Parts: sequence; structure tokens; C-alpha cells
Amino acid sequence: MAMLGVLSGRLVGATVVVGAILLAAAPYAPAQAPALRGQTGTPTLAPLLDDVTPAVVNIAVVSRVVEDNPLLRDPFFRRFFNLPDRPVERRQMSAGSGVIVDAAKGLVLTNNHVVENGDQIQVTLKDRRQFQAKLVGTDKGTDIALLKIEATKLTALTFADSDRLRVGDYVVAIGNPFGLGQTVTLGIISALGRSGLNIEGYEDFIQTDASINPGNSGGALVTLRGELAGINTAIIGPAGGNVGIGFAVPANMARAVMDQLERHGEVRRGRLGVSIQDLTPDIASALSLEVDRGAVISAVEPGSPAAEAGIRAGDVVVELNGRAVQGSTDFRNRIGLVPVGETVRMVIVRDGRRQTVTAKIAATAQQAALGGAVQQRLAGATLRDIGPESPLAGKADGALVAEIAQGSPAWQAGLRQGDVIMGVNRHRVRSVQELEAALQGQGQVLALNVRRGEANLLIVVR
Repeated sequence: MAMLGVLSGRLVGATVVVGAILLAAAPYAPAQAPALRGQTGTPTLAPLLDDVTPAVVNIAVVSRVVEDNPLLRDPFFRRFFNLPDRPVERRQMSAGSGVIVDAAKGLVLTNNHVVENGDQIQVTLKDRRQFQAKLVGTDKGTDIALLKIEATKLTALTFADSDRLRVGDYVVAIGNPFGLGQTVTLGIISALGRSGLNIEGYEDFIQTDASINPGNSGGALVTLRGELAGINTAIIGPAGGNVGIGFAVPANMARAVMDQLERHGEVRRGRLGVSIQDLTPDIASALSLEVDRGAVISAVEPGSPAAEAGIRAGDVVVELNGRAVQGSTDFRNRIGLVPVGETVRMVIVRDGRRQTVTAKIAATAQQAALGGAVQQRLAGATLRDIGPESPLAGKADGALVAEIAQGSPAWQAGLRQGDVIMGVNRHRVRSVQELEAALQGQGQVLALNVRRGEANLLIVVR
């Protein structure tokens, strides 16, 4: 299924985790729509769909795939079969969906796994207009990506407050299943706050029985008020097929990620400096607590924001920024979306008494190691010195690009993971600290001398 190569890997990944527990059952029957009368008196959702479907787009992605057969690494095997010395690349096409969330700016939300490693991203509107999209930024942790198209006369969906959704609410899933074109299905919210699906990152999924299939990824889950409840992201079922169990990233989470992607090109997660676990009845009994939900602090990192706020091991966080904390996953998800430098307000229970504490979210250890100039000019790149344990030790010295966020400013400038920055505007640098010093006082344009493999490159950052 070449058209769905990128998506099927993501969706089948969810299948592997829990597919074994799915037993043969009666054919899935979708929920019936509430009676909304049209002009002819017939129950219909057509007026709602007329308003919202123009905001849902089809996304076609062209990417390069490198053949990674271990036999191709064997020089004898390559010579015997007269194969090229370098890995073979082929172009692959995949399809998905997206949602226009800002008509004026042309912003489109979709899934990270839809556009991951894409070289070209084409967005097709319901009216068949096509545009080449720019990747603004991605966040693998929540599987959200933000695109931008230069277009006029767009229709955008407004965000619902996903915290106010209830199990049993009717929802409509709109997307591009199997590359067929825009398709609408109806269902209800089956569960909220789903996690533990072994889908990497931050999990707080809306579960729905609205039919979601490969290609729906990145599409819209819409309330009957015409608001965006979530971004469809995964399904569970034999061979990736629909059995009435689909998942969407809640609108509030998607919106928080979008704000950071638009501002920074990446999500800059900070740290509170605690280890947490769920509050269970046994723990509540042992601590003589009357609360039954929350996140138990099991350890506090010395010198961390939590330590400075006076938080101790054994405290139970029951409220964060005015909202109840359901458990450790809920707490982790919400802290993970708080920008660095922002202050959070927590209600904790200690010795049976409630008290309020505030803490300022700090940068992670990696972020703190990088100075402001590096973070600003090369945002999205994680830089490290080349240590003695590195395969590059003795072969190169400079600032190693250990990780890079796809779509970030550093990515868009041309930097890639594994690159070694060896100079800035003709100034030689041999470490991250020297790079930081070299960036001070430079103009708007940076000329980076970069080593990539055996090649030396000049990358211009504006």
C-alpha cells in the first residue's frame, strides 16, 4: 500500500500493542445520529458539514527512504552483485489529513507521523485548490505538526474546550481514509484521558467509535457545535482496520503545542524536578489521606524548581493551575506543555492538609547547557561537545548536532543530526562553548562551516 506507507507504520504500531486482546466479535455498528432536521424534514448533519468540511484538507507527502538492508553494508556482497557503494534511496508517497485552524495565517494542524521526513508536502483543499506547504514545526511527543500555506478564502475550525467534553457526546470524524478523498463518519466519545497505548510521548487521548482508518491521521474530530474536539491520530484493530476504537489528541493539548510550534518551531519543555506516581487506595491509606485522585511526589531533585517551591517527597498534587489532577499521567502531560519560565500553581496535600505552592518551570539540563545565542539562532538543535567516547573523537572537533527537531529553524537552515559545526563566519570553533562565544555580536546572517560525513559544507542561517 505505497500511498500509505508512512501512515500504516504508525497505525499498525498501535495495533501491535493491544491487537492481541481483540477477539472476534459481531460486526461493528456505528452510533446513530441525533435527529437534526433538514429543510425536507429528514434527519441530517449536512448543514453542519457544509460549514466544517472546507476546513479539513488532504495532505500528500513525498519522502526519501534509504534502503537499510544489512547485506548492503557488506563490501563483498556489494562487489559480487555489482551494487553501488552508497545506500540506495527511493522516493515514497503517503497520504493523510489536516485541519485549517487559522484562516488568516494559513495554519494547518496534522500529525507528526504524517509529514515526518517529508521533502515535499502538498495540501489539497475541498475546493480542489492545491498548495505547497511549509513545515513550521513538529512535536513527536504529542504527534502534532504545524504547516503553513499561502492561500486566501480559507475556512478554519475553532477549538473546542476539550476539558469540557463528556463520554457520550456525539462527534464527527473527517479525513482522507485510504487516500480515497474526504470522508465523514459519526460516533460518540467512548472514553477520555486514554493512555498506556505504547504510543511514544504524551498520552491523553480521546477515544471514539467514529470510524477512523489509515489516512484519517491528522484529520478533525468535530463536535456537533462545529468545533474542533481533537486531531485524529491512531486506531486499534486487526491489520490497522477500523473496529470502532480510534484515538484523537485533545484540542487543548493540540492548541498548546501549536502555540509553541508557531513561536519557536519546536516545543520547549521545561522541568519541575520531581518523580511522580499515581495515588492508589493503598498509598492513600498508608498516608492517611482522604483524597482518592492525584499525583504522589516520590522524589524531588535537589536545587530544582520543585525543591525551591518547598515540595517534598510524599506530597500529593491534587490541583494544577485551577484544574484537578487525575493522576501521574495527567500531571506529566500538563507540566510537559508549560513553557519554560512560566509559573505554575499547585495545590498539594501534606499531612492531611491542603496548601498552595507555586513553582517556576526551568529549562532542562540540556537547554541550560546551551547559551541564549545558540538557542535563539539555532533553535531546534541539541548541541554537544565531541567526547572521547564519540566515534568522531580524534577525527573532528566542533559542536556536534546530537539531535534536531524536524521543521525547526535549525532544520530549515539545513542542519541535520550528526553534523559538526566547525566554524562561524570564518571563526574556528572547537566546542559548544566556543560556538556560543562566536555567535555573540554576529549579524543577521551566519555562515556555518559544517562537516557532514566526509564532506565539508557551508550552511547559511538567516
